[in-house]
Amino acid sequence: MKTFHYILLLPLLIFYSIGSIANEGEAVIGQWFTSDKTGKIELYPCGGKLCGKIVWLENPPPVYGNPPKDVNNPNASLRGRELIGMNLLEGFVKKGDNYWEGGTIYDPENGKTYKCNMKLEGDVLNVRGYIGFSLLGRTEKWTKVK
Repeated sequence: MKTFHYILLLPLLIFYSIGSIANEGEAVIGQWFTSDKTGKIELYPCGGKLCGKIVWLENPPPVYGNPPKDVNNPNASLRGRELIGMNLLEGFVKKGDNYWEGGTIYDPENGKTYKCNMKLEGDVLNVRGYIGFSLLGRTEKWTKVK
């Protein structure tokens, strides 16, 4: 009889577990304005982690009618890829309440990739890129697109 009760509870426990995993990153999923509001980045789940791509640029660099490209990339073979749709953020894992780490952020303005962590505070996402230690870096404040 006890086994029967556990069998009935198993689907409920599985449903609850899946719901909890799905809701973990829900607040950060979506579109964010960059600090200067000249770009929008979309954060989305990718392979069990969190990634982000450029979805809009207010004033893309002039390239004579063509979509803006990743011209500052140190890898010459990647300089032809379009900025819109390009992943900037990759590999983030949730490590606490409203905190993600273990990822990287690519800066198309200088072609460099940095370690990165993010902390959500209300409608503001503090995105900190750094070299080596988190103390040696810069924090950008992104705001949620309404």
